[in-house]
Amino acid sequence: MDVPPSDLEGALREMLSRRAAVPRPVTADPAGAAIRRANRIQRRRTLTGMGLAVATIVAVGAGNLHLRDDRPPTGGTVVIGDPDLPPLVKSTIPPPGPDTAPPIAEVDLLIGGSIATAQGRRVPLHGTGTVERAHRLTDGRGWLAISAPTLAGRFLWAIAADGTAQVLLAGADEIALDEDGRQVAWKQGTVLAAAGIVNGELAAIVRAEAPVEAVPLRFVNGAVLVRLVPDDPGHVLWSPRPGPLDPGGDRASSHIFGALPDGRLVGGVTPGAGLPACLTLLDPARDLTPVRPECGPELLGDGRGAVSPDGRWLLVNGRSAGEDSALLVDLAKLDTSGVRPAGPAMTGTVVWSAPDTAYYAAANGGLVRVAVDQVAAGRRAAPTVLPDLPAGELPVVVSGG
Repeated sequence: MDVPPSDLEGALREMLSRRAAVPRPVTADPAGAAIRRANRIQRRRTLTGMGLAVATIVAVGAGNLHLRDDRPPTGGTVVIGDPDLPPLVKSTIPPPGPDTAPPIAEVDLLIGGSIATAQGRRVPLHGTGTVERAHRLTDGRGWLAISAPTLAGRFLWAIAADGTAQVLLAGADEIALDEDGRQVAWKQGTVLAAAGIVNGELAAIVRAEAPVEAVPLRFVNGAVLVRLVPDDPGHVLWSPRPGPLDPGGDRASSHIFGALPDGRLVGGVTPGAGLPACLTLLDPARDLTPVRPECGPELLGDGRGAVSPDGRWLLVNGRSAGEDSALLVDLAKLDTSGVRPAGPAMTGTVVWSAPDTAYYAAANGGLVRVAVDQVAAGRRAAPTVLPDLPAGELPVVVSGG
């Protein structure tokens, strides 16, 4: 009713006064009591309505949180990373819609601040800075990205399908991901740590004490490969457990490129002072002792390389005909007869998209696709010029997917 409360009170008082049959003055005020009772009822109704509104807001908020677990966020970031790290200011940059273009390659690429997917989408990144390595999640919900070193260290970002990003880890000296994007290892000062990645969060963090110089490189058969000193030979496999890192007895391996299906590692060893490293297989159960051959083909490159998913091939930087080159090595032979020039020298990360196909970036910014059958037939791969690549930048080949 559109009647002012004062008018209602006046009318009620007048009605009750006319009905009063008591000739003497009474101490009680029936009209005032009725009004006070009506006010109490109104207050209860108001509180009840406010309670229902709050309950509705909470229910809707809970529903939104549940939906955020099932769908990529549409804006903003949430810092989840190491609980010992200080929180960062979250970004609220709204992402534009992705564009669609013809696919460039069979793998995702980072080009000029956006991801060019193998399906032809362009996904701009927001607030991540320069990304040095990236991994596509197998469930199709986005990517994990490792930043280039900054004054604050490296960052691990979880990037949603629309390009919005949230920090999973900040301030690390080095970060390594496993091949499925489900585990991460990092080094921060003298702390070596590893964790699982579950629903966009770090889970079951394990920390160990390690020398300041030690850095995690990659996951090998569930263990973390750690280089003890960056510029000296020597590695150790760390099965994540708390306590001091056991440095092991390996002081000869110069580089490790991956594992064979039987668990042996493909790496280079330094046979002696002043001698070039050579390719061999290493036994992880015996402190990475060379098992066959003790010293195979020479490794004259910078140590970039990776083993194919089936363990048959190694693509590695080396020298051919007196110039830097990517080399394809037949690991079934592991001698000079199984080494062929594959293309220009690699920069960044080499990614095997299939057991017989690899991608990497060349020094001139081109993308190189290495097909094993073509290299075996004597045809070197040539770089392809990428569209929209800013001058002076190199593409980043995204692993996984």
